[in-house]
Amino acid sequence: MSQVVVGPGAQVFMHFTVELPDGSVADSTRAHGKPARLTLGDGSLSPGMEAELMGLSKGDKKRFSLAPEHAFGHANPDNIQHLDRSQFAADADLSEGTIMAFTAADGNQYPGVIRAVEGDSVTVDFNHPLAGQTVLFDVEILDIVSKEA
Repeated sequence: MSQVVVGPGAQVFMHFTVELPDGSVADSTRAHGKPARLTLGDGSLSPGMEAELMGLSKGDKKRFSLAPEHAFGHANPDNIQHLDRSQFAADADLSEGTIMAFTAADGNQYPGVIRAVEGDSVTVDFNHPLAGQTVLFDVEILDIVSKEA
């Protein structure tokens, strides 16, 4: 029986750690003790991330770096919004760095980071928190379910 490898449409169970250039850990499935389940080609991973995973087998470990354009993208100034303080609950924590969920017109929720509060204006950044960062991934493939299976 041939070894199953990561390919288009494969469902991959893996542990990963995302580190920033300064060595700090931005996210880790190991810390939560719960591996990620991802499907290649469903749009949840960047093409750069998928390219790094292609061909890996169960048990493989890999460390790789992705530039912003291949990871979480560059920060987009259009994703920074200035909202009126009256749009927030009276007891909302509007301190700088607070992450809040916002419901869009389409009903989906999106995270936003409070960047500044000046008078009645609240600046909210809807860019991915790691946008503009080069990130280092440390992955371990736990299992692969190929598209054909």
